[in-house]
Amino acid sequence: MSNWREEEAMAETAATQLLKTRHERRQEATWHRVDWRKVALLLASLPFLLFLLLPLLALVLRATPADILAHLVDPSVAQAIQLSLVTTLCTLGLTVIGGTPLAYLLARGTFPGRTILDALLDLPIVMPPAVAGIALLVAFGRFGLLGHWLNALGIDIAFTPVAVVMAQTFVAAPFYIKAASTAFANVNHDIEDAAAVDGAGPFGVFGRITLPLSIAALMGGALMTWARALGEFGATIIFAGNFPGRTQTMPLAIYLGFELDLSAAITLAIVLLVMSFAILLLVRWALRQRIQTDQ
Repeated sequence: MSNWREEEAMAETAATQLLKTRHERRQEATWHRVDWRKVALLLASLPFLLFLLLPLLALVLRATPADILAHLVDPSVAQAIQLSLVTTLCTLGLTVIGGTPLAYLLARGTFPGRTILDALLDLPIVMPPAVAGIALLVAFGRFGLLGHWLNALGIDIAFTPVAVVMAQTFVAAPFYIKAASTAFANVNHDIEDAAAVDGAGPFGVFGRITLPLSIAALMGGALMTWARALGEFGATIIFAGNFPGRTQTMPLAIYLGFELDLSAAITLAIVLLVMSFAILLLVRWALRQRIQTDQ
């Protein structure tokens, strides 16, 4: 019996060693085998890849850490950063509060003109920012469609921080609305129906089922809205102007700094670059969380 067990153990060891040797040989063969298709694709993609990445690298290498820190404490630069953060966070809050019910309506509602409304809400995404700025000005400016009546009440919106938030919201909110609408439409209705059968009301179903299942996509849409608001320039400069400490956000300060102080403009550009990259990483994380939830 002992000899039989020893022979069985030796046979298992030999089989394991044989499999290991075959696996090592397969890995060596794979390592030495060149996939020329991938090499050709890499070589074909390299010029365009360099074209996209080289300007970003040049921007980062243009300023030293000492220069960046020196400009960050500059009052005009600090004011632009502070105003951008405050206004974009206001834009984000308004978008989530006002855009969530609108997105739910588009996802679940059936009414005449829904397709046209959906296309109109997407229009600010493809519309030139200057057109958006003019549209806001003729609507809410001092002599605009509604601005005339607001001015009679002593309310002046154009060329104020409120105008900055409105311009950012107008061009950035569609990103959240589109993401939220798609997320609400993809929620499994059977789960919602089961919660309703168990006694949950409409708000209970939304708060306990629909919202948690959509939260990853909502976060992604909110982050994209924030990123778009941070980079908004055209609509803001037309509707809100470029007044330091009042309506001058980081993109507007970059525009002015390009003419007056290039190093300050580069510092703000690097700040925006880092913030945008961080937001994109967060969006990708949110999308991965959504995929894992769906699985």
